[in-house]
Amino acid sequence: MRRQKEFRRRLLGAALLVAALGSVACERKDDAPAQVVAQGHPDRGPDAINRYGCGSCHNIPGVRGANGLAAPPLTSFSKRAFIAGEVPNNPENLITWITVPQSIEPGTAMPNLGVLDEDARDIAAYLYTLK
Repeated sequence: MRRQKEFRRRLLGAALLVAALGSVACERKDDAPAQVVAQGHPDRGPDAINRYGCGSCHNIPGVRGANGLAAPPLTSFSKRAFIAGEVPNNPENLITWITVPQSIEPGTAMPNLGVLDEDARDIAAYLYTLK
């Protein structure tokens, strides 16, 4: 009985350590430089987000009507270390994810919406403003 309690205590400690390290590893530092999207216009991002219906699945701060619950909320997107838990969060990967998500994660529920490159750049530029 005593061995079981000790095992449970150590297991709980290990689980808490893994959870703490995981949250640190998956979030960028507050002082990380802002991502810059070449030819991306963050002020045009919300309009593009609405045209493609991104808010029907995602909750996206600052975008009217973007309060979907089917996909992860995009709050604090600029602080995320990974996109879809698969690739580093950088402009090139984000634009690829927005335009052809299955190329990053085959079988993902994220649909290919036919997002044009210019719109993907604007959406990405906007998402990087979300701190």
